[in-house]
Amino acid sequence: MRSHLNICRSLLLILLSLSITALARAQGPPELVKVEPPNWWAGSSINPVRVLMRGRNLMGAQITVRGTGLRVSNLRTNPAGTYLFADVWIAPNAAPGFRTLHLTTPKGLVEAPFEVSAPLPRAGRFQGWTTDDVVYLIMTDRFSDGDPSNNDPAGSRGMYDRAKPRYYHGGDFQGIINHLPYLKDLGVTAIWLTPWYDNVNHLNQREQYADRPGGARTPITDYHGYGAIDYYGIEEHFGSMDDLRRLVDEAHRLGIKVIQDQVANHTGPYHPWNVEGPPTPTWYNGTQAQHLANNFQTWVLHDPHAIPSLKRTVLEGWFIDILPDMNQNDPETARYEIQNTLWWIGMTGIDGIRQDTWQYVPNSFWHDWTRALKREYPHMTVVGEVFDGDVAHTSFYQGGRARFDGVDTGLDTLFDFPLLYPLRRAFAEDKPLREAVQIVSYDHLYPNPSVLLSFIGNHDMSRFMSEPGANVEGLKLAETLLMTMRGTPQLYYGDEIAMRGAGDPDNRRDFPGGFPGDKHNAFDASGRTNEEADALGHMRLLGQLRRELEPLRRGTLVNLYVADQQWAYARKTERDVVIVAFNNDTKRATFEFDARPTGLADGTRLIDRLNVVQDLQINGGKLKVTLPAREAAIFTVLAR
Repeated sequence: MRSHLNICRSLLLILLSLSITALARAQGPPELVKVEPPNWWAGSSINPVRVLMRGRNLMGAQITVRGTGLRVSNLRTNPAGTYLFADVWIAPNAAPGFRTLHLTTPKGLVEAPFEVSAPLPRAGRFQGWTTDDVVYLIMTDRFSDGDPSNNDPAGSRGMYDRAKPRYYHGGDFQGIINHLPYLKDLGVTAIWLTPWYDNVNHLNQREQYADRPGGARTPITDYHGYGAIDYYGIEEHFGSMDDLRRLVDEAHRLGIKVIQDQVANHTGPYHPWNVEGPPTPTWYNGTQAQHLANNFQTWVLHDPHAIPSLKRTVLEGWFIDILPDMNQNDPETARYEIQNTLWWIGMTGIDGIRQDTWQYVPNSFWHDWTRALKREYPHMTVVGEVFDGDVAHTSFYQGGRARFDGVDTGLDTLFDFPLLYPLRRAFAEDKPLREAVQIVSYDHLYPNPSVLLSFIGNHDMSRFMSEPGANVEGLKLAETLLMTMRGTPQLYYGDEIAMRGAGDPDNRRDFPGGFPGDKHNAFDASGRTNEEADALGHMRLLGQLRRELEPLRRGTLVNLYVADQQWAYARKTERDVVIVAFNNDTKRATFEFDARPTGLADGTRLIDRLNVVQDLQINGGKLKVTLPAREAAIFTVLAR
């Protein structure tokens, strides 16, 4: 019986070999469209690097190298001959420069360049971020147009129109470079840029929306950057690789770090893998014709009782039934994405990564991804987007310990979505501030809550100032809390000048003054409205205080007093202490609390650095605070 099976297996292999040979003979000359990655580094922690070649007639190919220091092996093509995987080993002493890959088949030869790149110097790059930083989110297309020549590029005509909210508006890398001094003056020490991957060069017919309620649905552009068609390309509306590198270098020169927004979960619907066919049968979860639609029931992912099919819809389902879902359980997909992450870091010198839609990707992949990243760039920081207001759910994904699934994701930090919602309700809608304190009481669920990114808005929700009941006083309270609370504060471009904006895309308005023809210029003091100047002045003061006062950046959090609309806490280090007090009520409030946990002695005099109240003194181990309606105070010890 075993002999019979061996004979059948041998016959099948012979038939398969004959079929491949026949197909190779029948195909035309080989063609190459793209090589990914196009370059790599000697001495990298990944060696050999897995290269993916896309083209035509690649069946039966062999590769030789012109130039020293490279060796190519382990060639494999897909059945259609449109993709070829190859391992490129780089000698540790390989000199930087281009080599030529000669790809030959029985029908011809095609050449492709492959570069051994010189590694970027590590000093001042790949830094990561800490609680000493203030992160500022920029949607590149909507911040500033510094180079009008790329507004309507030759390869993607007709997609630029500032009158249309879902078209390109002209923002680019040069515009950000131009306003780095503004950001530095604001107190920003890190900028997070929305994705700069190349997106589709024509209107996206598969996503259509009405620009106003009741209006006709029309196609959109992927100006936001989340619909990648080329993981190794840069969106031409934003600039070039040279422009991006110049932006990173200039930011670093001014002491500002750069965070890349990466999207491992999905591609855009027009990616060649989806349009022409994927490199492997399981590259995506499903196909354009047959796939699961994501139901967003994300709680099943941390449910120890959920059967696999419940989780499968969340992990494999396509976003909005349109965005092709990458299958990280395919080893080739996983390796591609890990290498792509390392390539962007090595090419640009960035300092951190914001990873989109973190929870929709298997934790087992994230474990491998973060290990590979830290092996090459140990100081890099990664924040994951887990868009959920449930602390138990959100905290499940932070690295630092294995959960019930046996996996430690290795993720450094998370956005504090659970705290965002009660902060917006309290400071915009006059709901109890106590709800925010209750959320913070669940910090024990996180492996490390002190590094969470706290924020009051981003590009996926209406702006704070467009919430019902919001005003500048509430905005200033919210920003005071962000800049004094545990964690790292994250601002959204324009919030510092009280920009409005309802839901997507209204929440992505152009920054006033960043574009030719703008009616006023909020980048310049002479062009700001009174409201903009008021909001910006407060934000600058908070930035100065955060830089000056170490406890606001590194101190432990000690809750001292909590009521429905009042909250007082201390930020305490071994050397110093700062006390922060809030009154979110619509009337004056007086409250007293035990100040002994701060370590400050009786008779200690405190000064309010926001100049809201007069100096105070600790008496009998207590501190009595009176705050006007909707005000906050930041108390430091008055120097004698």
